[in-house]
Amino acid sequence: MNPTTEPENQHPFATLTPSFIMDAVEGLGYVCDGRLFPLNSYENRVYQIGIEEGEPLIAKFYRPARWSNDQILEEHQFCFELAEHELPVVAPIRDVNDKSLFEYQHFRFSLFPRRGGHAPELDNLECLFTLGRFLGRMHRIGASRPFRHRPALDKKTFGDDSIELISTRFIPDELKTSYVTLTSDIMKIVNDILGRIQDITSIRVHCDCHSGNILWRNDAPHFVDFDDARMAPAIQDIWMLLSGDRTMRTTQLSEIIAGYSEFHDFHARELQLVEVLRTLRMLHYSAWLARRWTDPAFPHSFPWFNTIRYWSDHVLELREQFAALNEPLLEII
Repeated sequence: MNPTTEPENQHPFATLTPSFIMDAVEGLGYVCDGRLFPLNSYENRVYQIGIEEGEPLIAKFYRPARWSNDQILEEHQFCFELAEHELPVVAPIRDVNDKSLFEYQHFRFSLFPRRGGHAPELDNLECLFTLGRFLGRMHRIGASRPFRHRPALDKKTFGDDSIELISTRFIPDELKTSYVTLTSDIMKIVNDILGRIQDITSIRVHCDCHSGNILWRNDAPHFVDFDDARMAPAIQDIWMLLSGDRTMRTTQLSEIIAGYSEFHDFHARELQLVEVLRTLRMLHYSAWLARRWTDPAFPHSFPWFNTIRYWSDHVLELREQFAALNEPLLEII
């Protein structure tokens, strides 16, 4: 089940009051101590909850109608599989019956142990080498078998569907011609690149592997929030760790791949996908905000969205990305 635009005036998380949340958690046998802190999360709702005579827990309440139960459980199973291979992932907590997905008054939720840490230093080459080693281990496991229920990262869902939504319902009239023409040209290049690449394999990946989903502690990364896990090329978990000018990105990429290759083969042909995947993420991000705009948390947290200024900047960013799609590929040195 893929995300869809939510109906007007429907706010699925309105009933998540503190008492509701604590009742759900206590229904699993815990005793809450009354401390409850909302954490940064928009797609779902996530809270840190104090537990009497125990460490605080993290409770994630899933957005209704986004994922099926099978899709959520497949994400959980991937995390358990990684944890069983001693990879530092924050996996859901299982009860005595081995359940990790629970329901309370039509809300599905999961519990996680609380883990501290800070964002990795992505300008530190030793840090990038270490990240590469852990990603290589993760992808070696991710390549062992596919997801059966979770979707793949594809150009239709992230590109074509996003463009259609924005062009028909959100882009201001004065920018519509520019947007439609530009995105048409962009997708022609994307289709051309995808059409000429051979033997690209999709594997199970984190798919949202940016610094905000990596906690650095004890000189190692701890990967959190596999909510967006999909089938995708391995490079999807690598390109978001790159930043700066071309020289910096080349050095960063080379360091990551040096660590990665100790545990899993990296196919250099996937470098052709870096700007394609960046383009699809940009298109999808705007459509994600649009689809969720009836959720009160979104206008509150993203007040700049859906303004003339926002869409003007978005068109400008897409023009820059159109140029990036035509630049020479990054190289591993």
